[in-house]
Amino acid sequence: MAHVISAECISCGACEATCPTDAISAGDTQYNIDPDLCIDCAACTDACPVDAISAQ
Repeated sequence: MAHVISAECISCGACEATCPTDAISAGDTQYNIDPDLCIDCAACTDACPVDAISAQ
């Protein structure tokens, strides 16, 4: 299952830089993860300073 970013996202961009498949991109109010590109590696969860990313 793909990971998701919750409303707690502070749009810092730390997660985007760690994604090996470029599945994370900036949205209007927060970053988003493309479920078709996410390989569930969880690199983004370790990078998020506010724990806004979780497995779906």
